[in-house]
Amino acid sequence: MALLERVSTLIRANLNDLIDKAEDPEKMLKQVIVDMQNQLLQVKTQVAIAIADQHLLEKKQRENEDKTDEWMRKAELAVGKREDDLARAALHRVESYRELAGSFTQQVGDQKAQVESLKTALRQLEQKLTEAQAKADLLIAQHRRARAVGKAHDARVAIGDSSKSAAFERLKHRVTHHEAVAQAKSELGTEDVEDRFTAIEKADRVEALLAELKSKQA
Repeated sequence: MALLERVSTLIRANLNDLIDKAEDPEKMLKQVIVDMQNQLLQVKTQVAIAIADQHLLEKKQRENEDKTDEWMRKAELAVGKREDDLARAALHRVESYRELAGSFTQQVGDQKAQVESLKTALRQLEQKLTEAQAKADLLIAQHRRARAVGKAHDARVAIGDSSKSAAFERLKHRVTHHEAVAQAKSELGTEDVEDRFTAIEKADRVEALLAELKSKQA
């Protein structure tokens, strides 16, 4: 469904990439958070509706089973009274309800699968939203610091005593910029390895917690 496609897009969103492409990073980050919150609310609503539909189908399924049993008892009663025509009529009802039983089984199974899919999307979006909110705060602070540093540099250049001083400051800024770019490239080169180790450590912690829970229940 379209909702799950939008949720999937948000879950895969890379905030760093979005910031690099944005003219106003702070505005963009805040909008991403708002979009994720809105989608989270919609997914929660869809989960509730899907669960309600599942319960309704299961209720109809039980009612169909009860009707099958009821008409089978009536058929048995008719046979006991030697009312074969009446027994046949009751058995026709039994067969009709049994035919519906297969359809109910399929629908209930499909509905359960949809509910689980929506629940999974909800959990993933909740986790992504939590991470995005924390990361957005850090990135906004980082962006503001960089902007403040830039303005401070511009102010120092503007009040320089001589053209030589201004030229020196510009050269110093270029060197600093090149160093920052080189450092950023170095960090980007190791980011994937660090992320992988972080993921492994997180997975180990999750497995340890799971083993502890299983041990307590054993």
